[in-house]
Amino acid sequence: MKELLGNYFMSAFKSEEQFQFYSDSYLVNNPVYSSVSEIFEDKAKFQWESENIAKHLFNAAENPRVQAGELFVVYFEGEPINTEDGAQKQIDSIGIFKTEKRESFLKIFPKNETFDIERDQGISLSKIDKAALIYNNDKESGYILSVVDNNKNGDMYYWFEDFLKVKQRDDEYFHTQETLTVYKDFITQKLPEEFEVSKADQADFLNKSINFFKEKEEFKYDDFVNEVLQDESVIESFSNFKSDYEQDMQISISEDFPINTQAVKKQQRHFKSIIKLDKNFHIYIHGDRQMIETGQDEKGKFYRLYFEQEK
Repeated sequence: MKELLGNYFMSAFKSEEQFQFYSDSYLVNNPVYSSVSEIFEDKAKFQWESENIAKHLFNAAENPRVQAGELFVVYFEGEPINTEDGAQKQIDSIGIFKTEKRESFLKIFPKNETFDIERDQGISLSKIDKAALIYNNDKESGYILSVVDNNKNGDMYYWFEDFLKVKQRDDEYFHTQETLTVYKDFITQKLPEEFEVSKADQADFLNKSINFFKEKEEFKYDDFVNEVLQDESVIESFSNFKSDYEQDMQISISEDFPINTQAVKKQQRHFKSIIKLDKNFHIYIHGDRQMIETGQDEKGKFYRLYFEQEK
């Protein structure tokens, strides 16, 4: 049972995206932060503080659209690791898990030469609905958390906002993700408003940008805009768009950071360069912009594609 539950709980955490607790006043006023802090300080308080966490979840989930379920609070003892000074350090963690979906299953019992079949409902071990793993590290900044919400039916914000009250950590994953997001928004929304660009040009910008992130280990703003955007007017427009985005979202995106490969893979799915032509054709552009041309004749608008080999 211990191995079964351990695999069930821990398999939820697949992303490198990390979060931290926050509060509108002092961190200690965040109920979950306060409870896990007490547990990390004294494991004898585990049951008492787990009950406090359950009460807080009950209050945070008052919205009638929130689904009922079971709450699990688990203490995980970390494996000893070697630090830079040669000492050993153990980072424990606390998991908070909630199940919301129940599935039907059959129980079959042999009976003489026949079988009895019973129908029942229970928790599927294939995927946890909601999960949070709090590492006993960086307490002053709100700890380091991995958070998952696989069931966004009902109130999709209460797990992150009302219950845990967490925000994304200001790390390399965050900066990689946000830089790609603001750049994609600029290319697809702002660039066509200010400059005369075709869909093929936009696709080329998207391809160049994602290739830059896949090939480099470190992001440097000046290198990026000079290699990808090139034109001074376009670079200035992007700089203004990025500043407006940061102000609107109340965030600050670094201009120099290590590139997180998992964030690139996650964002890459949004960088598909597809030109949709009426209801007849889709053109997927993966590479050289010079191999595609646009034009118009008596039959209408057209794209001319050049290639060396048909597969």
